[in-house]
This record gives sequence, structure tokens and C-alpha cells, in this order.
Amino acid sequence: MMKFAWDNYKQYALGKNELRPLTKNGHIGNMFGGLRGATVIDALDTLYIMELEEEFQEAKEWVEKSFDLNVNGEASLFEVNIRYIGGLLATYYLTGEEVFKSKALELGEKLLPAFNTPTGIPRGVINLGRQGTRSLFSPCSGMSWSWGWASAGSSILAEFGTLHLEFLHLSELSGNPVFAEKASNPHPGVLSRVEKPQGLYPNFLSPVTGSWVQHHVSIGGLGDSFYEYLIKSWLMSDKKDSEAKKMYDDALEAIEKHLVKKSAGGLTYIAEWRGGILDHKMGHLACFSGGMIALGAEHAAEERRQRHMELAAEITSTCHESYARSDTKLGPEAFRFDAGSEAMATRLSERYYILRPEVVESYMYLWRLTHDPKYRHWGWEVVKALEKHCRVEAGFSGIRDVYTTTPSHDNMQQSFFLAETLKYLYLLFCEDDVLSLEDWVFNTEAHPLPINHTDFKA
Repeated sequence: MMKFAWDNYKQYALGKNELRPLTKNGHIGNMFGGLRGATVIDALDTLYIMELEEEFQEAKEWVEKSFDLNVNGEASLFEVNIRYIGGLLATYYLTGEEVFKSKALELGEKLLPAFNTPTGIPRGVINLGRQGTRSLFSPCSGMSWSWGWASAGSSILAEFGTLHLEFLHLSELSGNPVFAEKASNPHPGVLSRVEKPQGLYPNFLSPVTGSWVQHHVSIGGLGDSFYEYLIKSWLMSDKKDSEAKKMYDDALEAIEKHLVKKSAGGLTYIAEWRGGILDHKMGHLACFSGGMIALGAEHAAEERRQRHMELAAEITSTCHESYARSDTKLGPEAFRFDAGSEAMATRLSERYYILRPEVVESYMYLWRLTHDPKYRHWGWEVVKALEKHCRVEAGFSGIRDVYTTTPSHDNMQQSFFLAETLKYLYLLFCEDDVLSLEDWVFNTEAHPLPINHTDFKA
């Protein structure tokens, strides 16, 4: 599947950000601000660990000869960090080849102006152009804005909270502490001072005042990877970053208390919270949380460990139900627990599947941590469904409605399909020592970063 996805991308869209497999051309999009080759960077480490050596060399050659960082345009700080910086760092750590390190460091420097705010909390959009003189009348480079749709110029929890892993490694590789300082700033400072409603973290924070802009809480989109990076920061520090661990433990306790619910049919899910009112829906993105909670439970005290492993298994089972209850055996973008409907999308606008990885990500973690064979069976169901419904003549495509067995395709092979979905499926069927959880932490785009085992220093 990986070879088929890569070969078609290479043939029809090399250098573009994604392949459009139905029309057999490339897509650039507006998330990456003039950067190109998102699929190349996202696919590198997957190609490498799958030992697709020829394909890896093709990707490496593109990075060496064609990956241009001197670009202008507005980019998502979050997406550039998790896909490009994460992909380059992981490939450097796996191969030791300098080109990946130097590109990661050069690109990392271009992201720093986003942090020039009164609180140090970065804005979500950065212009990647060269930082130079600025006039009131010319388009500025190296300046940052907040997303137009984000509430009242606020920064998004999952975006400013998903920089820490990558930026620590940028500091380690460059010897320049500025990256670690910038990425660490929001955590202990602003976030420990600001009042948290019921101990929960809302999704929107003002980078100017450091206060919440409104009270929407979600473990899915807008919130998700903030929590993931708390537990992973602790693991990556070889369990020394006790502040991150405490923030994770406290946040999970508040989530358990206020958001974890059980449906009439016995399915455990994590609701969303809007100013104190629960919205009984779960997004596909929130399905990563089974894996996260299991990973955290592995290192908890006995009573908590057992409770959290059970919670992780229950949430993962609910996410499996969202797949099992669809005609294609693929899950919708969001599913609800309303009257008479459980683990199903009830709105037309939520019935699509865009090759997302979060459900198989949780299968991989639960398999590694329990070795219950059902997770491999569930993963194989996904493989068969992808082959049946998403494979087209020239690649893989998302589908617009998981509840019909003759789905229409969206003509997009997302870069994260190669970075995450296929990597997690591959690891689900690998031996545990392939990217062992003892030695690697996956960033939120499934790019593996090494755990800093300080006791093994030469």
C-alpha cells in the first residue's frame, strides 16, 4: 500500500504537497506557505522503516536537490512543525544524514517570529519569507497572525501546545537554547497561572492577554495534541519533566470527571464541553486518546494504571464501533450519542473519511501495551476497507460518505496517510522492537523522535 501510494505520488505529483489520485495531478493548498513536497517529507521515515530503499532514495534526492526553504507565504505554524520539522528530525535520527538535520534547523529558525507576542504564546500563522526590514506599506515577512476563523485573534490550544517535542530536539541539535525556551514558555508560565474552568483547558487563548477567549473544551480537533504532548514531553525527557506529567495527570483527571460519559448502549466516549453544556459527540481526531491514555497508564501508580488501561480500551472499542457500524467499515469524521443513535454520524457534513490515522494509532498502542489479538484483527479490517473503498487507479483517496458501499471519492491522498495511517498499521503487525516505545516517542504526525536516555551518555 505504501509503495502504491508513493509511486503514484512520484509519478503524478512529485514536489507538490499532495497527490490528487483521480485527476492524476498534484495539489498545493494554502497550509504550508510556499513550502512544497509535504508528502515527500511526511513519507521519508515510513519509507525508511519499511525498508523501501529505492523509494527512500528518491525522496531523499528530492530533499537534496529540490526542497526550497526560501519561500514567501502564510503557513500554519502547527502544520509546518508537525509535518516538515517532525519529518526531517525523525529521518535525521533514523539515518544520521546531515541534510535532514540542516533543513530542519533552517526551517525551525523561520518559525521563531511567531512567538513575538506579549505572552510568548505564538500566533497560528507565520509568513515564511526572509526576516528583513519592515515598512508599514509593504507586505511583511517573518510576521505572524492568528487564523481568521479563530475566536477574536486567539491562539489554539492544540497548536501552541504541539511544538515542545520538536523544538527541544532543534535546541539539542543546534546547541541553541532559543527553540526550547520558546516552546516551553506557554506551559509553566501562562497556563499554570490562568484559571481553568473545572480544571479543563479551553481551546482558545489570547496570545496578547494570556486569558481564555471562550470556553469550548475538546479532546478532538483544536485541543487534542496539547494533551498528547504533555505526556510525551515527560516520556521524552526520560521521565524527568515532572511539570508536564503533573499537567497531564491533572488534565486527565478533569476530563475523566467532566467529559467521559457512557451511552445507554454501554459505549464509553469523551464528550465536548461548551461553556458548561456537554455536546455528546466525538470526532475521529479524538480517537487518538485511547492510545494516549494507555501510554500514560503504563507509567502510573497501580490503581490508576488499571483504571486508565480500562478507560483506554473502552474508548478504543467505541472508536472501533464507529467503523464497524458503517457500511464501508471506515469511520466518519464525527459521531454522536444522541437519542437513538450511537457511534454514528447523524449529520451529512460529518460522514466523510479522509484517510485519517487516529483509530489505527490507538490500535497500535493498545496492541503494544496489551498484546490482545483483537487489535490486530481490527487493524486488518481497516486494511481491507482501505483497499476496497479508498484505493483507486492512481493512489488512495478519501471518501465522502462512509455509510454507502459505492462511495464517491474526494480526490485527495493526504500526506498524513503515508506519514501516519500506513506507518501505524505497519507497526501494528511488526515486532515490538521496531521503533520500540521504550526508545521513541511519536510526534503527532507519527514521526519518531528519540527519548533522551541521559543515563546512556557516552
